[in-house]
Amino acid sequence: MAFLNLHKDNLNKNYQFLKEKFNEYGVAWGAVSKMLCGNEIYIKELIDLGVDEIHDSRISNLAKVKNINPNIKTVYIKPPSKRNLADVVTYADVSLNSELTTIRWISEEAVRQDKKHQIIIMVETGDLREGVMGEDLVDFYAKIFRLPNVDVIGLGTNLNCLNGVMPSTDKLVQLSLYKQIIELKFNKEIPWVSAGTSVTIPLMLNHQLPKGVNHFRVGETLYFGANLFDESTIPGMNDSVFELCTEIIEMQEKPLLPTGNLAANPQGDITEIDESLYGQSSFRGILDIGLLDVDPKYLIYDKDEFEVLGASSDMLILDLGKNPKNYKVGDLIRFKLKYMGALAILNSYYIEKRVI
Repeated sequence: MAFLNLHKDNLNKNYQFLKEKFNEYGVAWGAVSKMLCGNEIYIKELIDLGVDEIHDSRISNLAKVKNINPNIKTVYIKPPSKRNLADVVTYADVSLNSELTTIRWISEEAVRQDKKHQIIIMVETGDLREGVMGEDLVDFYAKIFRLPNVDVIGLGTNLNCLNGVMPSTDKLVQLSLYKQIIELKFNKEIPWVSAGTSVTIPLMLNHQLPKGVNHFRVGETLYFGANLFDESTIPGMNDSVFELCTEIIEMQEKPLLPTGNLAANPQGDITEIDESLYGQSSFRGILDIGLLDVDPKYLIYDKDEFEVLGASSDMLILDLGKNPKNYKVGDLIRFKLKYMGALAILNSYYIEKRVI
């Protein structure tokens, strides 16, 4: 049976590293939990680290956070939809917004619930995901800053998630200037410039973060220790928080090439035949995991040890050559995971989640 391990010591190491760095730079931050897909065991591990602010893009996950610890500050990190506004106001202390109509609805719902709801206005800075255009920002703010039961606590931006636009000092300085303009024009304080995500951390570590940026939303680097500028592991952090363990359910020596008339497989692929491989064989291992759980391209492994040949819906096929390590049925094959691979596994109902 395949299962996923979370190594809590490695997670704690990464958390303490980030906590120390953010304290050094005077930056507030929250941990993004969306990759945990609402798994309560893992959410509790996150809270036990000492996290006091958790961000998620699924309101049901924030509801679980509030049920575990109502004192955690919860942040909904995508523009709310009309049909989940009541839950957003109930379970999220803060939400990221870019639509006037939605903010007015939030105000009305917050009045109904007799609650104060905090808002970060998202600003477009080039990646073309969510965000108000900069030239429209002052007028946008003018139409919402007096709405009842709504407090604008920050300006935010998102980079790299859609078109791969990377953060830069110039882009972040511009966002900080927007904050200053609004504060001067309206005589209102905006506490946060929430311009930091995992991809922005290298700027901070290289002393290139503008002083005005004072809030981060961190997921991938917390869980993978990743420098998203060059895909390396940040010195002092750990890339082994998550470990996928899969079981060998068949191990046999087989020909390298299929035989028979070939057509497209269920994924639409047609096998290419290298005639020089006729008559050759290798050991093939079948693992108890497949495309239903994860795309093989998101698995990290030592290619000198084996090669992933492909996958069907529920099985993953390995070429182990002459099987020098003498793997057999029942043995475990372990993988590190890329971010999207971990996200898929954590979202899979069929993979057991464990804490080590």
